[in-house]
Amino acid sequence: MNLEVKIGRLSLKNPVMTASGTFGYGAEYSEFVDLNALGALVVKGISLEPRQGNPTPRIYETPCGMLNSIGLQNVGLRRFLSEKLPFLRKFNTPVIVNILGDSIEEYLSLCQSLDPEVDAIELNVSCPNVKKGGISFATDRESLKELVGKVRDTLKKAILIVKLSPVASNIAEMARLCEQQGADAVSMINTIPAMAIDIETRRPRLANIIGGLSGPAIKPIGVRMVWQTYQSVKIPIIGMGGIMTAEDAIEYILAGATCVAVGTANFVNPSATVEIIQGIKDYMIRNKIENIKELIGGVVWEIRDR
Repeated sequence: MNLEVKIGRLSLKNPVMTASGTFGYGAEYSEFVDLNALGALVVKGISLEPRQGNPTPRIYETPCGMLNSIGLQNVGLRRFLSEKLPFLRKFNTPVIVNILGDSIEEYLSLCQSLDPEVDAIELNVSCPNVKKGGISFATDRESLKELVGKVRDTLKKAILIVKLSPVASNIAEMARLCEQQGADAVSMINTIPAMAIDIETRRPRLANIIGGLSGPAIKPIGVRMVWQTYQSVKIPIIGMGGIMTAEDAIEYILAGATCVAVGTANFVNPSATVEIIQGIKDYMIRNKIENIKELIGGVVWEIRDR
């Protein structure tokens, strides 16, 4: 039974990885999860300088999901390289670093420092492009094209992944643009902007008012967007959004995902990733599937006569 998949020239022992922002820097979960068992480990987003994040409250549980407005709190590039990365080098699991910036120059500086040190870079393009009046890279074609193209020219060693936002008017079109600019893969979907109100105080549940919705509530949206994108690009897709079980992961793979990233599930079950890996193996045994690649894009979707 072969679970190995590839993103560009990077080989993963299985298709299950962590989602940025939900697994800390890896060490936080190492007593619950054998990090060597993961297909890849994606650390929380890193910026050039440390960020304190948003004021509290910044997490709120919703039916079938979670709202968060952490504000991209992180230790910054320097401390990540000196304090966090050495621990991750102890394992034979690829390290993917999610990066964020307010300008193309910030992204390029991060890439130059991280390229020799990590296996892949995941661009968080949901950040505002300050020089273009706060436009998000994720929703502006020209800004995204310029960013991905320049990052591609900068990276020599690390694989390039672009994390796409569900607020884009046509996510498949944005994925195709990333492919044309040289991205090795796209990951989707990021959280969906959402809001909750305490009716007793009449105040928003989050100090920042609006947060990102994740968890099972968004899974059908993520599956749909992966399926649509799979029809439009040839590069691998990393599917995410509401994956709690092996069944959820397989659904994304059948829709066209080469890999899956587990996020919110880590908060309620620290062992979720390894349980999902085992569940995929069990499914393959039950269905006599020898290679995980047989499942990628395997949904039967021809229109049948009623």
